[in-house]
Amino acid sequence: MTDSSDGTACDWEREPDPSDSLRTFGAIVQALREHAGLSRVDFGARVRFSKHTVESVELGRRMPDESFVERAEEVLGNTGALRKSSEFVTRGRGDVGLAAWFRQWARLEREAVSLCTYECRLVPGLLQAEEYARAVFEGTVPVAPDGQLESFMAKRMERQRMLFERPTTPFSFIVEEHVFRRRFGDAEQMRGMFDRVLELSAPRNVTLQVVPLEAGLHACLDGPVRLLETPKGQRLGYSEGQQNGRLISDPKEVSLLCQRYDTLRSQALNAKDSRGLLERLRGEL
Repeated sequence: MTDSSDGTACDWEREPDPSDSLRTFGAIVQALREHAGLSRVDFGARVRFSKHTVESVELGRRMPDESFVERAEEVLGNTGALRKSSEFVTRGRGDVGLAAWFRQWARLEREAVSLCTYECRLVPGLLQAEEYARAVFEGTVPVAPDGQLESFMAKRMERQRMLFERPTTPFSFIVEEHVFRRRFGDAEQMRGMFDRVLELSAPRNVTLQVVPLEAGLHACLDGPVRLLETPKGQRLGYSEGQQNGRLISDPKEVSLLCQRYDTLRSQALNAKDSRGLLERLRGEL
């Protein structure tokens, strides 16, 4: 799992595996360098970085820092291509604390006109209480260093602000009842978890539906899924597993996921009854 989305983050000991944004930026650097007729050694000397650093950037293995971008821009003609493309490179630019495979989806989230989430493993990240999120991160294997854990916590709490800052964007959550019954910490921490979920799901643009235990088997048993609609009307999906995530753009596949989500929505408790169930579970502690 990740802050990938809801779970843990465990890529603090190394640079991320080459992501689309890192590969793309690196390819642009390499193309402009070769067009200028410079070897990696020559280019490295001009931007005051080693040949190995240049190679790592071009292959998408290393995040370019601002000095690299600015010096490379000057050496390669001041076209603006590197400055502009560097804005979309994720590590260290606002996506610290997000797993590499989740970053593209996190960027899409920020602009989406609607967001739907089905979760069967744990409370969705956008609805997690701080103590719940901390317990999830502390359970990470390998263990997260303290400094990185705080970075992950800050990113998790920051993502939740969109629920209040975007009051006209509909957010839909469907969560299995057993997720809320899974114990963590003591009774006070459990009550805090319920209080936070109820608080975050209270705005009119946020809908939380619980799939009760007695609902039985249903259409989304293949696992968690996220769906969104972009400002241009494109529908996209996202699925996640152990140490990986997949952005889904094929219209047929996304359509199938939407059908499954809509079917499950009809099988889950309505928003009022879902809140009532959570309040009862809280009262049982």
